[in-house]
Amino acid sequence: MMVISKIEIFKSPIKLKKPFVISLGEMKYADNIIVKIYTNSGLEGIGECSPFLPINGESMETCFVVGQYLAKVLKGKNPLDLGQCTVQMDKTIYGNTSIKSAFDIALYDIAAQAANLPLYKFLGAEKKRELKTDYTVSIGDADEMAADALEIKERGFEVIKVKLGKNGQEDVKRIQAIRASIGLTIPLRLDANQGWSVPEAIETLEALAPYNIQHCEEPIPRWEFMALPKIKKVSPITIMADESCLDHHDAERLIGLDACDAINIKLGKSSGLYKAIKIIKLAEEANIALQIGGFLESRIGFTASAHLAMTSSQVKFIDFDTPLMFEEDPVLEGITYGKNGLVSLSDKIGLGVKVKADYLEKLTKVVI
Repeated sequence: MMVISKIEIFKSPIKLKKPFVISLGEMKYADNIIVKIYTNSGLEGIGECSPFLPINGESMETCFVVGQYLAKVLKGKNPLDLGQCTVQMDKTIYGNTSIKSAFDIALYDIAAQAANLPLYKFLGAEKKRELKTDYTVSIGDADEMAADALEIKERGFEVIKVKLGKNGQEDVKRIQAIRASIGLTIPLRLDANQGWSVPEAIETLEALAPYNIQHCEEPIPRWEFMALPKIKKVSPITIMADESCLDHHDAERLIGLDACDAINIKLGKSSGLYKAIKIIKLAEEANIALQIGGFLESRIGFTASAHLAMTSSQVKFIDFDTPLMFEEDPVLEGITYGKNGLVSLSDKIGLGVKVKADYLEKLTKVVI
């Protein structure tokens, strides 16, 4: 029987070209974790997570420590028993969805390799389909945001995502400035990152209705999810759940409440592919649109997300832009970026990702 023989955990901080700012804070680095899982059969898998303290309560440092607990539990286990590996991680520690997702991706990489299939086929997708990512404007001064949006348009992206959530009236001015800069043709996706109160959300969404908005992510604090049905009912703009939907249990609750029109799946919220697949099944049954997004993962994490995006026609939106914001790209193979935000995925067996050996050699790591 195949068993896990060794696990390596790496701290992988990569500087961003410029700070990435949302209503919850500013990020200058993608402080990520890379996990490599080795087996007695010679197969090895790789995974990654990008923890974010205000959303999943994890940092690179906590992931490095908690990852060692998970590694000790999984060592000697069958990596092909994905369900049991998930159960073991959840029994070991509550939450910590980010670091669990890195292990989950590496396990799926091994399982797909063992089946001699690209990961998307292992997940049940028969063929690939076209993926195009948006590109995100950080929150800030309205004029600066307008200039950033124009630059993104000139780079050829067909959809622009805009971070909001710092005062609804000012957010309206931000969108007005962006529209004055780029025109009305290119769709905008909004992300308030829980920044508005309930009345403020309703007022702001109504004011933004004329501006060709595809959807708005998480308009209010996630603990106020019981107010989402009220907002959804009156909003002229599609409401997408993000921080209020981590795993399939959250998705089932939100769908039952009729709280959202769409759900944003991030592997760092769902604990990885195993539970993300369950969210997709629920969305298919309820005809809920899906976006596959992420945090500040490199092309390792977003390659896993791209494989997942191939599995369902309910995946209508792709948000894979953050690797383009890195000063350094240590990833070999994996997804590639083309014109107009095109994201291409190869047919390599498994996840189809490698990392430069000299990059890994310089990172802080632990071996279990």
